[in-house]
Amino acid sequence: MFQEAIGRPMEILLVEDSLVAAKFAIGALKRSEVKHRLTWMTDGEDARQFLFREQRFSLAPRPDLVLLDLNLPRLSGKQILELVRKDDHLKKIAVVIMTGELGQDGIHEFDKLDVQGYLVKPVDLENFVALVEQLKSYWKSEMILPSTA
Repeated sequence: MFQEAIGRPMEILLVEDSLVAAKFAIGALKRSEVKHRLTWMTDGEDARQFLFREQRFSLAPRPDLVLLDLNLPRLSGKQILELVRKDDHLKKIAVVIMTGELGQDGIHEFDKLDVQGYLVKPVDLENFVALVEQLKSYWKSEMILPSTA
């Protein structure tokens, strides 16, 4: 029977240079009920080019959610976040910081940059899935999967 496409899955950009942390996030997303497409980047400069659709990423999908490590090669997560928040086309993207440590000063600093959440590594599976589920409602009206009528 014909399936009418009335939306799309969540586009997630995972920016993480640690293979272990990335495998955890990818596995947790697979086990969650969040329908998504995931792009994984291990380098800050590549992630910036992807977000701004530059060079080889000119046709990249616009992410709904960025899971962003702070300590990245070539360009830090903080630098990426600052660039995203200054751009009119990107500033509404939900961003979750993933880091090994983040004190109250760090939280206060990133709150100014309109961060939707924080995950301290090693990330707790239940907290990770709960946060992504919560963020799903951030743009739920635009993210409906094809009907099975």
